[in-house]
Amino acid sequence: MEKAIRLKVKKDLGPREQANIIKLKGSLISRGYTEIIHISDQDEEYHINTFETSGERLNEVHQFISAFISRENLSDTLFIN
Repeated sequence: MEKAIRLKVKKDLGPREQANIIKLKGSLISRGYTEIIHISDQDEEYHINTFETSGERLNEVHQFISAFISRENLSDTLFIN
């Protein structure tokens, strides 16, 4: 069964944060967690990035994203929603 993952991403990002968000999305796709990431507006401050992944890999995906957020100091920029 497919499970949806939602990422809340600040719209107002500096160049380093933008590059890291792109790097994260590329990593999610290249690791086979998803094939496509949908982007929509939440409000004036945030985008919502949504993708589906297999239920068996859900914990692995959450751990990967959490580690990435921590490693790249994105805790004020990117949230698993």
